[in-house]
Amino acid sequence: MIVTRLIPEMRSLRCAVHRNYGASAVLLKKASDPIQQLFLDKIQDYSKKSKALGGKLVDLTPDIEKQLQQELDKVARHYGGGQGVDMTKFPTFKFEEPKIDPVA
Repeated sequence: MIVTRLIPEMRSLRCAVHRNYGASAVLLKKASDPIQQLFLDKIQDYSKKSKALGGKLVDLTPDIEKQLQQELDKVARHYGGGQGVDMTKFPTFKFEEPKIDPVA
């Protein structure tokens, strides 16, 4: 009788240990991937260079600057911007009352 009670409990314990080990193995693994480290180093390097330039693009060539300006102009035209329009300001809406014919 005791053996028949212990077998299901041992199975559930083994299953729980297996699940917990599988979930914690990922957390305990060291992040020593060289590609990942290289990616993080490049991001940090770019961030330092960008802060030194005041938040502008790093390694900006005249050709890239021209393409950037063309894209910004295209977006401004598409969304209603233009010369002298502040695209960072929230738009103002003007609703007028519709004219309704009197009921006779």
